[in-house]
Amino acid sequence: MRLSDTIESFIKTMLAQEEHTVELKRNELADYFKCAPSQINYVLATRFTLDDGYVIESRRGGGGYIRIVRVMQEGSKIRYLISERIGDSLTEQETNKLIGQLESEKVITPCEGKIMRAAVSSQALSIPIPDAMKDMIRAKTLKSMLISVAREKKDEGAVSGQDLA
Repeated sequence: MRLSDTIESFIKTMLAQEEHTVELKRNELADYFKCAPSQINYVLATRFTLDDGYVIESRRGGGGYIRIVRVMQEGSKIRYLISERIGDSLTEQETNKLIGQLESEKVITPCEGKIMRAAVSSQALSIPIPDAMKDMIRAKTLKSMLISVAREKKDEGAVSGQDLA
C-alpha cells in the first residue's frame, strides 16, 4: 500500500470514530508517518475534496490545525448535485429549477430556497461581466450554499441517506 493510501485510510478511520469531524496537526501527522508535511497536504488536496464530500478547514501558526468535516453521505442528493449535476456553470433558469426540485423533495426549506434564489438572481449578479462568468459564479455560489445546508443538517443530526437521498 502506498503512503498516500495509508494516510487516507488512517484519516478516514479517525473520521468514522469521531462523528465525521476530526482535527489534526499537519506536522504531528507527518511525524507519525515519517513523511514531509507536503505529503499530508497532497493527501488532503486529492482525497478529501468537496466532490468526495469533505470540507477542509485550516488555521496556520503554532496552535494551527486541520479540521476535516464529512458533510455529505455517500449517495446523497446534495453530493450528487455538487459533484455531478451542477458543474462549472448554471443559468439562472437552471438554478431556479434545481432549487425548486430541492424544495419539493424537502432537502431544503422554502425559506432556504428563497435565500438561494435571491443570491443567484440576475439582480444579485448585475455586474458588468460576461454572462458566462455570471453563470460560473452562480454555480459556485449554489455549491457553497448546498455545502452549508449539508453541514447544518449534519450538525442538527438530521443527515441520513433518507434526508438527503
